[in-house]
Amino acid sequence: MDWPASVALAQSVPELPTGTDWSYEVKLDGHRMIMWRTGDGVRLQARSGRDVTAAWGDLALAGHHLPAGSVLDGEAVITAEDGRISFEAAQARAASSPVRARRLAAQRPAHYIAFDALQLPSPNGDMRARPYSERRAALLGLLAGLPATTPIQAVSATTDRDTALTWYDTLHDQGVEGIVAKRTTSPYRADRAGAWLKIRHAETMDAEVVGYTGPPLRPRTLAVRLPDGRTALSQRLSAPLAAQVGPYLAAAPVLGWARTTAGDAYTAAEFGLVVEVLAGTTRHPVVTVTRMR
Repeated sequence: MDWPASVALAQSVPELPTGTDWSYEVKLDGHRMIMWRTGDGVRLQARSGRDVTAAWGDLALAGHHLPAGSVLDGEAVITAEDGRISFEAAQARAASSPVRARRLAAQRPAHYIAFDALQLPSPNGDMRARPYSERRAALLGLLAGLPATTPIQAVSATTDRDTALTWYDTLHDQGVEGIVAKRTTSPYRADRAGAWLKIRHAETMDAEVVGYTGPPLRPRTLAVRLPDGRTALSQRLSAPLAAQVGPYLAAAPVLGWARTTAGDAYTAAEFGLVVEVLAGTTRHPVVTVTRMR
């Protein structure tokens, strides 16, 4: 496999699919992460392709117990004092300098909840063309060999739809933001191939950042590409969110001026940055950025 790996994404649906060829996993509110166990260490990759090893040193250390050649897909999560999975804590860690990240890790260690095995040591190699059911069994077998105290764990999964719906109804207060359904026969395919479906408690969606207005270090709004292909400007960013996004915008190559679907001008740039948004379904959507992904 070549770095960085392109990740598989789930399509939002109003209800879980039925049938005998689906497996259902809890969707945790954390940071998507690919864990690479190389021959000489561990690298951690964000969904965007960025190397985020320095911010998640505790997980990188735990990853050394994996056999060389392993590549996993999963979610980095942090629990708050009340035991609830806290996206805000994960967000703070992801945005921290290496020094601050180490301090935060000492206070709130992270867990890595793995949900796929993309590659295994030889002779298995690249697993992405194998069916989900085979990859799931391989993942469980791999993690069974880790120390009992490891923060690397397999995501909870079931083939019983009623059980999945019970999880959806009862675990929201613990930081479970929804359920992801995966066809048991499906390979691992990048982007939204239709084999992964998700239902969420919040009426949100993920959108790619394609530009901004205002100065890059303190942007006023973001230009985002919505799942239906339209581009739109967000409402004015809050000061904390603008401060968090700013460094990514300042480091991105500027492509010039562009216009949204509605004709609004913005500074176009290459980011590889994804944000969660609330967006209406009208012709000219009102887009509110809720957080970075």
